[in-house]
Amino acid sequence: MSITAERRTALISDYATAPADTGSPEVQVALLSERITNLTEHLKTHAKDFHSRRGLLMLVGRRRRLLDYLKAKDAGRYTALIGRLNLRR
Repeated sequence: MSITAERRTALISDYATAPADTGSPEVQVALLSERITNLTEHLKTHAKDFHSRRGLLMLVGRRRRLLDYLKAKDAGRYTALIGRLNLRR
């Protein structure tokens, strides 16, 4: 259910804005999106796992706040990111 170390480093290298970048909003949103996808798949088979559902809602809220921050700072980076991640908004 968690992200493997290889997948994590692949996401960081794909979405990093600088060579040693691990904390930019793009990287954080990409990692959160991966965790959200994993939890969504888990909840499809375990529908009554309400503790994981709460965790999923908290992750979605954190991703939403990061995307709002990025949109306020640089709208071009925001639109590029949601296009790469195939997010609806």
